[in-house]
Amino acid sequence: MGTRRRAVLVFVSLLASMALFDLAPVATAEDDEKKLLAKIEREQNPVKKAKLEIRLGRLKLLEAFAAFEGGDVELSHQTLEIYLKWMDGAWTALEGSGRQASRKPQGFKELDIALREDQRLLEDFEHRVPYQAREPVEKISKRVEELRELVLKELFPPQPLLQKGKEPPKAKQSLLWGKGYGA
Repeated sequence: MGTRRRAVLVFVSLLASMALFDLAPVATAEDDEKKLLAKIEREQNPVKKAKLEIRLGRLKLLEAFAAFEGGDVELSHQTLEIYLKWMDGAWTALEGSGRQASRKPQGFKELDIALREDQRLLEDFEHRVPYQAREPVEKISKRVEELRELVLKELFPPQPLLQKGKEPPKAKQSLLWGKGYGA
């Protein structure tokens, strides 16, 4: 029982020290941004480049939230604009790649997921921002929603309309009832 208590005590003290001296992520976040920028500059594959831009955009979004929490509303709005630039860049890279998203969704799915998560974060953030400073956040949130709609249209294009003179595809036969699903 004594060794168990010591193990728990060591574990708790380790967690407490990590919480008290959690200064390392601040330094590595800056390094991560520099590394991501360098990787984006070198990357030739549009899908990989878009994924890197998504990661950098998320980093900027979190920086915007931190700037607001620190009391710098103007810096928060500027950083949100930078975030939007990176997400627009990811969309542009994917759109310009010539890939058909419905057949090869790599990159498009990641952008959709990131935009959906970011939209939720921005909606929560809108409620924390004072009404007088909310307009830029609402504008960014609206653009993120528009981007997501564009991505979804690429991932799930509308079915082609039936041409005149051609019949619609026949319904599949049900094994249990012998009738077509659509009949």
